[in-house]
Amino acid sequence: MPHLMPDAGPQRVIAASNFVYTVGSGLYLTAGVLYFTQAMHLPASQVGIGLGIAGFVSLAVGIAVGHLADTRGARGVYATTLVVQALATAGFVLADTFWPFVLAVCTATGAKAAGLAARSPLIRHYGGGRPQEFRAYLRAVTNVGISFGALLAGWAVQVGTLTAYQLLVIGNAIAFIASAATLAFLPPVKPGPIVGGPRWIALRDRPYLLLTALDGIMAIQFKVLTVAIPLWLVEDTTAPRWLISGTMLTSTVIVIAFQVRASRTIDSPAAGGVAYRRSGMAFLVSCSLISLSAGIPAWAAATLLMAAVLIHTIGELWHSAAGFEVSFALAPQHATGQYLGVFGLGAGLAEALGPTLLISLCITWGRPGWYVVGALFTLTGLAAPFAVRWARRHQPAPTPSAGPEAEEGPAAPPLTELGTPQLRHSRP
Repeated sequence: MPHLMPDAGPQRVIAASNFVYTVGSGLYLTAGVLYFTQAMHLPASQVGIGLGIAGFVSLAVGIAVGHLADTRGARGVYATTLVVQALATAGFVLADTFWPFVLAVCTATGAKAAGLAARSPLIRHYGGGRPQEFRAYLRAVTNVGISFGALLAGWAVQVGTLTAYQLLVIGNAIAFIASAATLAFLPPVKPGPIVGGPRWIALRDRPYLLLTALDGIMAIQFKVLTVAIPLWLVEDTTAPRWLISGTMLTSTVIVIAFQVRASRTIDSPAAGGVAYRRSGMAFLVSCSLISLSAGIPAWAAATLLMAAVLIHTIGELWHSAAGFEVSFALAPQHATGQYLGVFGLGAGLAEALGPTLLISLCITWGRPGWYVVGALFTLTGLAAPFAVRWARRHQPAPTPSAGPEAEEGPAAPPLTELGTPQLRHSRP
């Protein structure tokens, strides 16, 4: 499969670092909760509380570290967050009681949020003329890496011994260290010029904060596939349980194949607003199909669920591409890290509150809850174009010479000049 990696240069380094990192993430996402409950024997209720605390603690970290990346240099700050995440992850092997577990998972989760913000100036600088498209490509790489990590984690889950789980944790930490080491091949980026005015300008940008809130509500959709559908399938339908893996695999393959192409057509904030609206409608249709899968024969339930996952993933492509576009295009170049740190607040809140909301509405309440969730996504999507127009009217004029400059080597050319990574059998 050709063109899976950019040509040699900064984009390839960032992509390679991202791939190694997400292989480690796939190990944790697949078996992290099982490690704490099955290997370390922490009660599931305590694990849930600890993860919730970590989610809230990490919310503010991204803004501060994003600002640090803008003012001190993004490469070094980003590499530091990866090292901290590796050390915290390695500390999981000692987290056999509640408070050590909370300390370790809060540190790891906070470092993850900080890393996403610190990486943003690198993506903007080396992403060429369309950093949003390069960000979409990195999301496709993320799904490939997580898939590899999930396969490796399956071995630890199948063996089920303490040693197997500890090897999984150590492998996760090693992946993060390797990801940081890869960044040594990336030319450093000088911090942007100091611009007068308030330091925390992103927190004063009300239109951008509104878009952050709307994107956060829409980001609850990521938990539909990982939380709501598995519980619904097991408790309320007659569909075979192996279909849970089938839904995840289907969604992952679609994202890998089509995320870059979906992002190419969304090349302005206005187009991003329209994509939000389309994604909201797609989520309404998918939620409605999921609700109809209860109380019918297994083959019919499986058909409806797979159709819902297909439509939901199309909406996910639009939602992700819209978020990439508006978050970068509406952020001043000299404060990319700070703004992207703020934008990450929405996803952080969705991560912390989404599972409880979906379980309460879709699982506890049942079929009517799916329609409420679908309507929530639809209304959010309809509001997004108005928020985008407000943000564009209030967008500050670009600062002369703002933006980081590399200490060595020019910024990367646009992704299209590198030969945009694609997979075979891509949708036109």
